[in-house]
Amino acid sequence: QVQLVESGGGLVQPGGSLRLSCAASGSIFSIYDMGWYRQAPGKQRELVAAITSGGSTNYADSVKGRFTISRDNAKMTVYLQMNTLKPEDTAVYYCNVDVRTIVRGPRYNYWGQGTQVTVSS
Repeated sequence: QVQLVESGGGLVQPGGSLRLSCAASGSIFSIYDMGWYRQAPGKQRELVAAITSGGSTNYADSVKGRFTISRDNAKMTVYLQMNTLKPEDTAVYYCNVDVRTIVRGPRYNYWGQGTQVTVSS
């Protein structure tokens, strides 16, 4: 079993910053892709940013230049630094990880419970 614990969400004014964290724990042999998604009310869940085990990153056009994804493999944690936040960034943010629990076993995908980010004055 794999658990993902997210933290760092909250209320921030436009132009402000937040840093989200997502720590993985449990029966993990290796972690591959890690990412952050978000879902605003009435909208579909969308990819915000992703990072591979090798450190390659991918961002949604709407957050390029403002958000930075990073990971600490030793801590099995993925981060999302969010700067210059806008009201349209308001959403529930979910982390997502792709893991293998045993050597040469299948890869599984897990979601965090979500953390609310609200950008408002």
